[in-house]
Amino acid sequence: MSPGFRLFPEQASTMAPRVDALYFYLVGISTFFTLLIFTLVIYFAIKYRRRSEDEPPPPQMRDILALEVTWIVVPLVLALIAFFWGANVFYALARAPQDALEVFVVGRQWMWKFQHPDGQREINQLHVPLGRPVKLTLASEDVIHSFYIPAFRVKYDVVPGRYTTVWFEATKPGQFHLFCAEYCGTQHSGMIGQVVVLEPEQYEAWLSGELGASLAGAAPEGSPAAKGQQLFQNLGCHVCHQLEKQGIGPVLAGIFGTQVKLQTGETVTADESYVRESILNPQAKITAGFQPLMPPFQGRVNEEEVMQLIAYIKSLGQPGAKQAATAKPAESPGGVGGSR
Repeated sequence: MSPGFRLFPEQASTMAPRVDALYFYLVGISTFFTLLIFTLVIYFAIKYRRRSEDEPPPPQMRDILALEVTWIVVPLVLALIAFFWGANVFYALARAPQDALEVFVVGRQWMWKFQHPDGQREINQLHVPLGRPVKLTLASEDVIHSFYIPAFRVKYDVVPGRYTTVWFEATKPGQFHLFCAEYCGTQHSGMIGQVVVLEPEQYEAWLSGELGASLAGAAPEGSPAAKGQQLFQNLGCHVCHQLEKQGIGPVLAGIFGTQVKLQTGETVTADESYVRESILNPQAKITAGFQPLMPPFQGRVNEEEVMQLIAYIKSLGQPGAKQAATAKPAESPGGVGGSR
């Protein structure tokens, strides 16, 4: 096949062959039964047509148990294969490996904004290393977008007010198209970008800015966790959420990923979505043993800043992070953090 013409995008991720195999199975089964049914309809229409007015109708067929069992069992088996196969692929797509490189992504009209763990920022271009899982945490600042990388078989809607996570592991170096696949406004067609897959050595050089201008990364502005720590102080969150002892609000060190008991008696997981809701609408879920004193920060912080705060809270659960976080940065007047 000519490299300039493709019926399907190239396979450039670990999940792409698995997704394609399931797709071709479904297409093959659908095509087979479609052709079989249409062929039998035409065959029977010709074979059993009435040739004259005096011709008696064909004799009625008796019930054939084996035939009835066959056309029930065969479709059932094929459907169960598709179900379990699809569930297996879905489960693999939904759970990122533990060692995945985490990148924050914010979609807005009409661009994609990326922030790497070391602080590098990009717009409409994402640099990733070859052969390493990459986990993306996606959010939207305005309308529904859809993050779509055809070569990786990755396509997830990015919905305002909710986090979406997706992961991939690139298997080929090069540049791959990135699209918004959900109509998001008048310039939707211009919301495109590239994913640049580099060899591990090249990626490290890109992170440090040692590559040429065409591949050099943006100057690091501090990691998301560091930016989140600064924002945590500026907003006054440290007044109620103290690191060393219990304050008006819960201690946040080590809370991420744990089970949190609410005043209602329910238990929820302190994941990205829970922490985001706790920042923007803290009255939605009140932690057991605390009063609803924390003011909402909806409108005071944008999605990118919320992601930075989440990155900081996540870092508090890592060994040594708590001590590093106690270094006193310059304080400025801001909102007062409350309890959850």
